[in-house]
Amino acid sequence: MSLWQLDQIRIVLVEPAGPLNVGAAARVMKNMGLHQLVLVNPHCDPHCEESRRMAVHGSDVLAGAKVVSDLPTALIGCERAVATTGRLHPQAQPLDLPETALPWLLPTQPEHRFAAALVFGPEDRGLSNEELIYTQRWVRIPASDQYPSLNLAQAVAVCSYLLHRQVLHGALTETFSPGAGATMGGHLAPLEQIEGFYQDLEIVLLKIGYLYPHTAPSRMAKLRRLLHRAGPDSKELAMLRGILRQVNWAVDAPQQET
Repeated sequence: MSLWQLDQIRIVLVEPAGPLNVGAAARVMKNMGLHQLVLVNPHCDPHCEESRRMAVHGSDVLAGAKVVSDLPTALIGCERAVATTGRLHPQAQPLDLPETALPWLLPTQPEHRFAAALVFGPEDRGLSNEELIYTQRWVRIPASDQYPSLNLAQAVAVCSYLLHRQVLHGALTETFSPGAGATMGGHLAPLEQIEGFYQDLEIVLLKIGYLYPHTAPSRMAKLRRLLHRAGPDSKELAMLRGILRQVNWAVDAPQQET
């Protein structure tokens, strides 16, 4: 049975502290047809005996796990990223159900494959607001109000199962507008390209006085949500960066003339 839609999905664990969780995540990934495991600054030895023993027949997934230093590096090459969170956040960003958001990570046509990531936070704190902004959508697994926080490996299991079930059923529907590029059969701009745009945008907006250092993070978070909803492709994002370069030149030009 072909599960090609799952081939480009990365399961990203940010700063995992428990080797048993890492091994259990590798095992359930193997169960559900997922292969790419990325560990961001792990606080344990992912290849220790405990982890390998927990992985069982998922040892190849564990052995192939990629270790990186930060979340942006883990997302290089991805067009889409969904983050999991167990907390309600003050930002206006909505929290989706996994059944709603996870199908968005899956391509509907073999010729339009793209890399995507599903991101999980550390066991003790989950993903911070600063980490969440690197992803386009956030999901919260419904649970009892008395104890809503799931174990890391359990959260990976729930989401991996839903992805696997979605592929088996073939009910791949777009429940979130992916932007013009994706709608027309193209590709969204890679997340590292979008991140470079955000950095350029913040510099220009600070320079022209639209942003102030003490309000920049909250304003930029809102601008990020706007651009994520638009879902530009690489050419559209290059056009926006060209506008920023021209604005930056226009601001600096009078100073150069004097």
